[in-house]
Amino acid sequence: MHQERETLTYRNDCVAEAATFIQSRAERTIRTAIITGTGLGDAVADLDNVATFDYSQIPHFPVSTVVSHSGRMMIGSLAGTGLMVMQGRFHLYEGYTSREVTFPVRVMRAMGVRNLIVSNAAGGMDSTFDQGDLMVIRDHINLTGENPLVGPNDDASGPRFPDMTAAYDPVLMQDARRVADAHDITLKSGVYAGLKGPSLETPAEIRYLKTIGADAVGFSTVMETISAVHAGMRVLGLSIITNINDPNRPQPASVEAIVEVANQAAPRLNRLIRTIVTRLHEGASS
Repeated sequence: MHQERETLTYRNDCVAEAATFIQSRAERTIRTAIITGTGLGDAVADLDNVATFDYSQIPHFPVSTVVSHSGRMMIGSLAGTGLMVMQGRFHLYEGYTSREVTFPVRVMRAMGVRNLIVSNAAGGMDSTFDQGDLMVIRDHINLTGENPLVGPNDDASGPRFPDMTAAYDPVLMQDARRVADAHDITLKSGVYAGLKGPSLETPAEIRYLKTIGADAVGFSTVMETISAVHAGMRVLGLSIITNINDPNRPQPASVEAIVEVANQAAPRLNRLIRTIVTRLHEGASS
């Protein structure tokens, strides 16, 4: 146990060093962070007083290996509030551990981030979904077989057994719906199934996922949400439905087509997120 605690302390030192590096490049205190998914790196790119740097420049930070994830950090301001945007994330299928995947979330917590917006590209399984729809994540199903909290718990970072009853903040979800209505943006709601990947789902797997209550499926988000809830952060999850998975009429899917749909839907996601962040700053969701 003593050796485990020493290892944990070392990891906390790494978190602190990365947090100090990022904060030193920010002109404002950062209270909200955004993690963008496949094809969505530029979804929230127009910030004020922006500083951009590669993940490889941040001490101890993983690097993106997926082509559709640019692997850059943006620090700037939006509507007068400090904002941190990750242009690309890390996945279990890249060979990273769950703790490595969620290292950025621990860094965010060390910086004092209170709100985390996670976005992703997902395959839709709900019969009412259309390609290009936006979906607010109301809950998730973790089917990765992984959990970033396995191992020694740092009680200063969060509880040993965090409650996941409302992993995705109900107030932020309601605010997202109000913003979508005001901007005439269709916003669906659904349960996100997180898989490890990288192979896409078989028709039989899609049938199973629908049976257990999933509306959309992807290879990200769940690890980050668990880590953020553990840290006491509020989480808002947003998916772009990039392809429709119908097990009765299976169609081949390609990453290139998924990225294209995500790029087309990104402007709507941008409008939605910008307004949500502005309302957070104004205290509308506090």
